[in-house]
Amino acid sequence: MSKKIRVLVCDDHALFREGVRTVLAGAGDIEVVAEAANGIEAVDLARQFEPDVILMDIAMPVLRGFDATRRIKRVLPEARVLILTVYDDEDLVARCMESGAFGYLVKDSPPSQLVYAVQAAARGEQYVSPRVMKSVVGHYTQPPGSGKSDYDLLSDREREILILLAEGCAMKEIAQRLNLSVKTVDAHKYNLMRKLDVHDRPGLIRYAIRKKLIAV
Repeated sequence: MSKKIRVLVCDDHALFREGVRTVLAGAGDIEVVAEAANGIEAVDLARQFEPDVILMDIAMPVLRGFDATRRIKRVLPEARVLILTVYDDEDLVARCMESGAFGYLVKDSPPSQLVYAVQAAARGEQYVSPRVMKSVVGHYTQPPGSGKSDYDLLSDREREILILLAEGCAMKEIAQRLNLSVKTVDAHKYNLMRKLDVHDRPGLIRYAIRKKLIAV
């Protein structure tokens, strides 16, 4: 009997994770070895289980999917992360692929397409949904841009704090969740707002919504 493809499913909706598990189990050669409900957990479980394929939602709490993907690739360079999301926005597709994603799949794809994408990734073949292929091709055939976006200039910690601030968390709560001092959180807040040229929390919320960093 051939070895099963080991998969980590990362999504904050338990019912969706269960549906993905059911679809993949029906393939016979795929096994879901772990499930993550937020981005930090995704990174920790990827490091712990070293799965063959990681299915990653973008809109994950605490740490967004593309940032979790970037961190996973640092510790597991050979990791094959498939983005599985509702978004087909060109900028998001490009951001995920630049973060090191191995493929990109939209959630309304047929179950058979999900199974095929996982099997293809396990074989070392990249997969992108036909629906978003045009966006990816269009982005990478454009002339080189002028450089990094403002979001790319933020550190991992600044991105975490940006999301938590945009979600309405108080400074003390952020400090407790990230095991930092309030003074350190405030310093990161100052730096990220300077880099983004945003001057208040409503501005951060608008920025996060525009960049699809938080769900509305």
